[in-house]
Amino acid sequence: MLKGLGGLGGLGDMGKMMKAAQEMQEKMADLQTKLDTIEVTGESGAGLVKATANGKGVLSGLTIDPSIFNAEDKEVVEDLILAAIKDAQSRAQERSKYEMGNLAESMGLPRDMNLPGL
Repeated sequence: MLKGLGGLGGLGDMGKMMKAAQEMQEKMADLQTKLDTIEVTGESGAGLVKATANGKGVLSGLTIDPSIFNAEDKEVVEDLILAAIKDAQSRAQERSKYEMGNLAESMGLPRDMNLPGL
């Protein structure tokens, strides 16, 4: 009846696929945790403003050199702050993509493969 399907009707392969999917899910959960602990710093104004974020892009700190505080330069300071935050978030996204590539490669997949969930 199940001739040519390998005894269990191919269920052995299904078991392997399920195990691989579970391993991938566990590795992705570990990566999510790792991204929470990775720290990246973006800056603007030649380092006068620095923003720190985790690997997911969540801002955790902001450092502003006091020399830029001048009421006349309020808009410049605001622009520098926004630029530093955007730089930190961009660096976080790049780091996340890098870590995702490492995960994909460790599972024998192409480095640039988009894995769901991240």
